[in-house]
Amino acid sequence: MIIRDATPADLTDITRIYTDSVLNGVASYELVAPGEAEMGLRMSAITGNGYPYLIATGGGGTVLGYAYASAFRTRPAYRWLVEDSIYLAPQARGQGVGRALLEALIGRCETLGFRQMVAVIGGAHPASIAVHQKAGFVSSGMISGSGHKHGRWLDTVFMQRPLGQGKATDPDPDTYPGTLFAG
Repeated sequence: MIIRDATPADLTDITRIYTDSVLNGVASYELVAPGEAEMGLRMSAITGNGYPYLIATGGGGTVLGYAYASAFRTRPAYRWLVEDSIYLAPQARGQGVGRALLEALIGRCETLGFRQMVAVIGGAHPASIAVHQKAGFVSSGMISGSGHKHGRWLDTVFMQRPLGQGKATDPDPDTYPGTLFAG
């Protein structure tokens, strides 16, 4: 498996993976899958603000999944906190791809200077919770019945993990990880 930065050339595979998640899963609370053009706009917004967007490929370059970090909220005091998102192709689930993507994403976010990562796990999916626990995340709350999809009410689980020095020290107020909040 190779983990690398995603590029616009990957959008067809990214869109296919996300469409499957929207139509058949509960990780995303979207009900209608966006097209490739919209996914391209989303990727550009994320990477344009200095956040990492990664892709995992297997043998022959097959795209197995993707992950990215983005702003949890857009108020400036949140600038040290990122939210992770991970989506896998159906055939890649349970194969360690999600964990590899998450660990690479954590490393990249630490290098960029972020201090906390939060996971917002739609549908309280046990496999998603487990992969985050293995990566050092702890539970930080749940919203019961937060979404309704596929004919059922879904819970949302929140987990978080410190990055780098976490909250042990104050960040340098003159530096910003990413560019969303920069001058």
